[in-house]
Amino acid sequence: MNKQELIATVADTSGLTKGDAVKAVEAVFDAIGGALKKGDEVRLVGFGTFSVSKRKASSGRNPRTGEPMTIKASSQPKFKAGKVLKDSVNI
Repeated sequence: MNKQELIATVADTSGLTKGDAVKAVEAVFDAIGGALKKGDEVRLVGFGTFSVSKRKASSGRNPRTGEPMTIKASSQPKFKAGKVLKDSVNI
């Protein structure tokens, strides 16, 4: 399912117009992204938890040239599925 299909499904299920569904889906994505950007965790009981994982700087090799290079530290978004979501997938 892509974003447009998600918006169409939200519109059909909720009875919202497609324009309102676009606003609702975008608002949810913006809220989750904003919270993660601040370093907060977003916990949706039964669905899962969005969080930010810190990666340390490390050394690696350039796959093309084979020469050593440093990989800078970064923050990675992470999602851990909740029990209800896991159970609904594993029927």
